[in-house]
Amino acid sequence: MVGAPTAAAMASTSTEALEQLIDVVAQLRDPNDGCPWDLEQSHRSLVPYVLEEAHEVADAIRHGDDNHLKEELGDLLLQVLLHAQIGSEEQRFNLADVADAIRTKLIRRHPHVFGDDDAKDSASVRKSWEQIKAAEQASALENSNSPLSDRLAIKIRSSPALAGAMCISKQAAKAGFEWENFAGVWDKVNEELDELKEAVSRGDTTHAQDELGDVLFTLVNVARWIGIDPEEGLSGTNQRFLDRFSRVEAALSGNLQGRNIDELEQLWKQAKADIKAENNLPSS
Repeated sequence: MVGAPTAAAMASTSTEALEQLIDVVAQLRDPNDGCPWDLEQSHRSLVPYVLEEAHEVADAIRHGDDNHLKEELGDLLLQVLLHAQIGSEEQRFNLADVADAIRTKLIRRHPHVFGDDDAKDSASVRKSWEQIKAAEQASALENSNSPLSDRLAIKIRSSPALAGAMCISKQAAKAGFEWENFAGVWDKVNEELDELKEAVSRGDTTHAQDELGDVLFTLVNVARWIGIDPEEGLSGTNQRFLDRFSRVEAALSGNLQGRNIDELEQLWKQAKADIKAENNLPSS
């Protein structure tokens, strides 16, 4: 009877598979025989894909789908290897540096495993981790001339942009960087909207993107002033849109091509009215 593979055998197999994947990624980025799309990519251009793959990993976990999770973890691993490959090509860092950095951090933040500290339970581990992390950040900010900004920059790194904006807004207001009244917030919204419209009218997409960000950031401040959650608001809007849109599709047997916008708008209004009636909501 064949026994289960040993830890050493599994590690050897994993290392071999990883080395083969590293070779594939290097080939994709080969200047002469690589893939044109992969060769065009940079750290910045790959940001949307890193976020997308991380969200898809989380979705697979939530659904308990191992096959899907295996696939999505592979996609996320590909992003790590692509960034390491780009860093290596530019002689800034390589995959070994990435692995060494996380290995060093894990050892430093687990003194109860790799040192002499004790940790009775997961709560103790978390407390120790946060204390070590805070000490690291304090050391990094020791000579900073802008400690609040630098601290917030560190804090929001792991947050989606909308949550990061709310965090910045709250802390800046707490420090005194705040409008005198709510009317001032609305004035800022209108000011940013006008600047966005101007950038769009000039066809300046780079400037328009900056101005769109300013509009969204100011709307986050509106949410903060009235005590609502912009993330929940947008999530609800996404769901309501899809609910209404699915009814429009169903009314047209799934075929929207070539339809007049007036027809689509009428079906949209009908879907909205039907949903309100089903939920006993007042019409508006």
